[in-house]
Amino acid sequence: MSPSPAPRTGSRAPRGDGGWPALGSEEREWVSTIDPGRLTVYERIRLDRPYRAAIVPEIADVRVDLDPEVLTLAQDAATEMTRFDAEVAHLPLPMPAVLLRSESASSSQIEQLTSSARNIALAELGVGDKENARLVVANARAMMTALADGDEVTPTGLLAIHRELMVAEPDHAGRWREEQVWIGASDVSPHGADFVAPHHDHVPRLVEDLAAFAARVDVPALVHAALVHAQFETIHPFVDGNGRTGRVLLHTVLRRAGVVARATVPVSAGLLRDTGSYFRALTTYREGEPHAVVEQVALAALAAVRNGRELASDVEGIRERWRSTVRARRDAAAWRLLDALFARPVVDVALAATLTGTSGRAALTAVDTLVEAGVLTPVSGARWGRAWQATDVLAATDAFARRAGRRRAGR
Repeated sequence: MSPSPAPRTGSRAPRGDGGWPALGSEEREWVSTIDPGRLTVYERIRLDRPYRAAIVPEIADVRVDLDPEVLTLAQDAATEMTRFDAEVAHLPLPMPAVLLRSESASSSQIEQLTSSARNIALAELGVGDKENARLVVANARAMMTALADGDEVTPTGLLAIHRELMVAEPDHAGRWREEQVWIGASDVSPHGADFVAPHHDHVPRLVEDLAAFAARVDVPALVHAALVHAQFETIHPFVDGNGRTGRVLLHTVLRRAGVVARATVPVSAGLLRDTGSYFRALTTYREGEPHAVVEQVALAALAAVRNGRELASDVEGIRERWRSTVRARRDAAAWRLLDALFARPVVDVALAATLTGTSGRAALTAVDTLVEAGVLTPVSGARWGRAWQATDVLAATDAFARRAGRRRAGR
């Protein structure tokens, strides 16, 4: 299926009542590649007419003017994120890695890609057979790519993030889409869809404009992050993976503004608490009302900080309990492996050797020490070889995910 390369008619994008430019639309011819014999009479009639695609306004120089209450909420959320970032930086364990995995899992769960902490850890080890777990690991790698690429939002950086995220789909990974995409209605065509993204001819220009908006320094940090995210989701520049890529952008903008410097506050875990309001806020953004999406991101950030603090408390308690049960020399590799398990809660001998900087024999000794102390248990049914899991860490991570998925009262 492919639409024609040029619009028949168009309209300018108006400004919404919220002072933000709303989407317009343009008429496009639709050319279906589906065999007519496979379509119903109704579908053939529907496909034999134009459809309307969104006209997305450029926002690089648009004034950001929000209600004082929303601005205050956004500032409060940013302050809490900064405080939490400082708190976890002082913990004697790799909390940033724990939070990054939690953010990746939550962002994937918004897209209905769920997986247990154990399966994710197995996928990180390169074993296991759960596709969703591999997708979560790809999401985490995309997050790490964003961290490594610095704090600027650029077209090249976006393509690199998407390439890591969509590694299982090489035909689309790291490439701007060259076809029409839409949300809702039929898979056959965009006619009657809930949202028809802008025609792909416009994508490169709109991404450049988005990068220019992201480079501004006159917009409050969390407001900036929410608007960059919402505009990216509206452009929908990829065939798939737009939601997960767009949520990575939240963290890039927040880090650039100095809101966070060390850890990843799992904002997606906060969004999971009320995905209906989150998706509705993206819709109202497209209608020229940006307040709701800023509010949703701010509330999500506050919820994520609360949940993250509970997770940090849980893993601190686990570490203290473990250290009271392990019996090993002060300089033994078992202690290094113990702390590394918070970032990699499933290990084999090779990974244990890498994490401890020792030989395979020494790593196995460290594993045996932690098994004896009840820190590690064998992974049952491991057809790929011997592996061990830190069940306490996996349980704490799954508990974080369950808290993130709870709906607010009345939802």
